[in-house]
Amino acid sequence: MSPTKSKKGTMKPRRRPVRTCIGCRETGPKNGLIRIVRGPEGVQVDPTGKQAGRGAYMHAQRACWERALQSQQVARALRMEIGLQDRQRLESHFATLPEDDFQKVII
Repeated sequence: MSPTKSKKGTMKPRRRPVRTCIGCRETGPKNGLIRIVRGPEGVQVDPTGKQAGRGAYMHAQRACWERALQSQQVARALRMEIGLQDRQRLESHFATLPEDDFQKVII
């Protein structure tokens, strides 16, 4: 975290962006969550976090992804219907995630 100078000349820490996981509704630092994005090619995982389109964030754990996919949170957050191809794309990424709860990154 690089400090910045305030108006009075004292150093204060920079604020880090905070996002909410659509699966468990917990907040966390943006770089500790996985972004999914609705783009022209459909819904996909955005590893860089910079793709154009409407995005949503989830923790890198199966429980959050499972809850979000089953309860239609992904469709609601991206404001679209999730098609079969989009669901399969998300489920293939979901299959690579660890099952334990220790993957939440707090920085």
